[in-house]
Formats: sequence, C-alpha cells, structure tokens
Amino acid sequence: MHVDQVDIGATEVAALVAARFPRWRDLPVRPLSSHGTVNALFRLGDDLVARLPLKPGAGPDRREELRREQDHARRIAPHVSVAVPQPLALGAPGEGYAGWWTVWRWIPGDTAGPATVGDSHAFARDLAGFVRALRGIDTEGRTWDGRTRGGPLAARDDDVRRALAASTPLVDTGRLARAWARCRDAPAAEQDVWIHADLMPGNLVTRDGRLAAVIDLATMGVGDPAVDLMPAWNLLGAAARETYRRALGVDDASWLRGQGWAIVQAIVALPYYVTTNPVMAATARHTLAAVLD
Repeated sequence: MHVDQVDIGATEVAALVAARFPRWRDLPVRPLSSHGTVNALFRLGDDLVARLPLKPGAGPDRREELRREQDHARRIAPHVSVAVPQPLALGAPGEGYAGWWTVWRWIPGDTAGPATVGDSHAFARDLAGFVRALRGIDTEGRTWDGRTRGGPLAARDDDVRRALAASTPLVDTGRLARAWARCRDAPAAEQDVWIHADLMPGNLVTRDGRLAAVIDLATMGVGDPAVDLMPAWNLLGAAARETYRRALGVDDASWLRGQGWAIVQAIVALPYYVTTNPVMAATARHTLAAVLD
C-alpha cells in the first residue's frame, strides 16, 4: 500500500517475540489478514496479537507514540461499556524488524458491516454510548494538539482540494466540493473533548450483531467532538444515521462538521487506495455517496 512500507513474516515475528518476550516464545505465530493501513497484525497463540507498524520507527518519537496509545487504552477502559484493547507489552526494535511494536490482548468478534450488524438502530445507540462516555472523560485542560484530526476543518482545505482533483474520474467531485465548502465554513466547536478520531468500520468489533469493542486507539486525542460523527456516513444507513444523531444530541453546526470530517477521511483515502486497498477504497466511495445522499 505504501512505497516505504516493510514486509515482515511470521518467522521474523516469532524470532522477535522470543528475543524480547521469552515468556511467549512457545506461542504459535500466524499472520492476520487485515485491511488496515498502518500495522501488520500477527496472532500470538489464541489470546494475544502483535501490531507492527508497516513503516517502522526506531526513535524515541515512535516509542512515545505507541506508549501514548497504550496509555489511552488504560485511561478509557474504566469509563466505556464496550471492550477496548488491553495493552500487554511494548517491544523494542530487534533483528528482522527495525522498529518499536506492541502486544495486546486479542478481542474476538467480527468487523462491523452489513453482514455483521444486526439491528442497525441498536448498533447506532451502542456506538453513541461509547462516544458519549469518551466525551465525558476529563480532558484535564488538554486541547487539540495541532497535528491530528480534531482541529479546524479549514486547515484541511488544501488536502481536500488536491484529493478532489485526483478523484475526478472516481466520484462527483463538483457536488463534493460544494458539500465540503458548506462543512468547512460551519461554526467551530465550543469545547474540545476526548475523541477516538478513527471510527471506521474496521475499528468496530461486533458480536451477535451488537457493538462489542472499539479498537485501534492510535489517533485518539482531544479535539472537535464532530470527528466521531464519521460513522454516520462511513457505516450507517440513512435511518440509523438519524438514530445516531439523536442519541448524541447533535446540533446543525456539529453535524455539518461531522460530515466534513467524513469527507476529509474518504476523499483523501480514495485516490490513494483505489488500486492498493479495495476495501478502504470501497468504504471511501460509500462514505462520499452517503454525504451526497
């Protein structure tokens, strides 16, 4: 998917685990098929999963990034009603993989989608409950960090315009440009809150048709609460979309910003992944069609 990504197999991961965490050296290692774009995943036995960034980083910044993700998991777990990843270890670079990596408790279930979500209205309320709980956690004075999702939409205008230009053969970029302008110019959020910031279908785990877990906390931080409205367009149908909105009590300005964040994610992803990750590209197309619906 990425020009500068590395390829790593089960043999290298098994050696890395044995060297860094001897207590797990006898666990079988097998690659896990995933449509994710950031990490290679490997099951360690039945209960663990190793996440190795496709673009390894051996410096202190990457170590801090992964440590922060694990801290976020510990922070929110007591406050939410569904499972979140449980961090178990932070692995140092080693032979066969020149970067920091992590080990987590495995969460069983299925990726959210039409075949795995039962009652879409119940699912929308489940997800809204997670988002409400996240928003209720004390930010302790934190505000948007200036880098991740969650700041002013206008700061993404250049990225969106470039992606629209690259997507002319793929979607109705004229209508999307007009929708984007409305969203970009919506009134700003009054207060930053804790946000997941990447509520894509692949990060929502279902069991028996209901939301069972929310995974991948790498983008979590403090920012515009509208960012976590993205599932209204990337996953939910029109009726469940309204259920989600009502459950969160979303005003018109926030709804427009949420739509704007859905556009940002999807229009940038579409031309980038159109040939390298068909699932991500299909989700982007679905999102943009829902925005224009």
